[in-house]
Amino acid sequence: MRIDVLTLFPRMFEGPMGESIIGKARDKALLEINVSNFRDFANNKHKTVDDYPYGGGAGMLLKVQPIYDNLKAIEEATPTVKKRVILLDPAGKKFDQKVAEEFSKEDHLIFICGHYEGYDERIRTLVTDEVSLGDYVLTGGELGAMVMIDATVRLLPDVLGNETSAMTDSHSTGLLEHPQYTRPAEFEGMKVPEVLMNGNHKLIEAWQLKESLRRTYLRRPDMLASYPLTKEMEKMLIEIKNEEKSTK
Repeated sequence: MRIDVLTLFPRMFEGPMGESIIGKARDKALLEINVSNFRDFANNKHKTVDDYPYGGGAGMLLKVQPIYDNLKAIEEATPTVKKRVILLDPAGKKFDQKVAEEFSKEDHLIFICGHYEGYDERIRTLVTDEVSLGDYVLTGGELGAMVMIDATVRLLPDVLGNETSAMTDSHSTGLLEHPQYTRPAEFEGMKVPEVLMNGNHKLIEAWQLKESLRRTYLRRPDMLASYPLTKEMEKMLIEIKNEEKSTK
């Protein structure tokens, strides 16, 4: 996969885009990341990329020309590759695991990081997606782009050491992930559930499923509203509700 980032602050990406899973993916040539400063593409003497909005209003808007020419240069360098061009914008659709899964199937992603008050509306004609990290406003799109890149890259084939890790993550299955434990078996009086150490894989899987349901029920009940529960899961959920009532 190739990822291009258009930003006014390319140095923000130097650390995060070279460490951990992303760094390993780049080392293994599974990922190419290019960060460009679209100020370099401004065609005016002072390299300004923003201006006052027509009709008045607070703040400055990013101009369409520098971003247009930056995208044009990327297209000329990779003319045969289909691109997904993502505009980081608070008004866009909310980013979630399903969107990350969609992005991970693409060959080339381009992220446009905004700044200032907003965009010239014509910039929106250049993109395929408008995406928001959540219902809040950041200073710029850089941090949002990093989060989206991280969530996407870890889903690429051969990036994670254990291919099942991404498949069983919270939100990938539609439920929150069940509790997990490692050595020691007891710490400060807190013990690992006996079922996880008896070697009975059928019982372990049943426990994991039930605890995944329990965690989702307690922390994100909204996720269960649209989840296709099996008869077994419905039975487990009734047991969970009764168990939780008895502990209150």
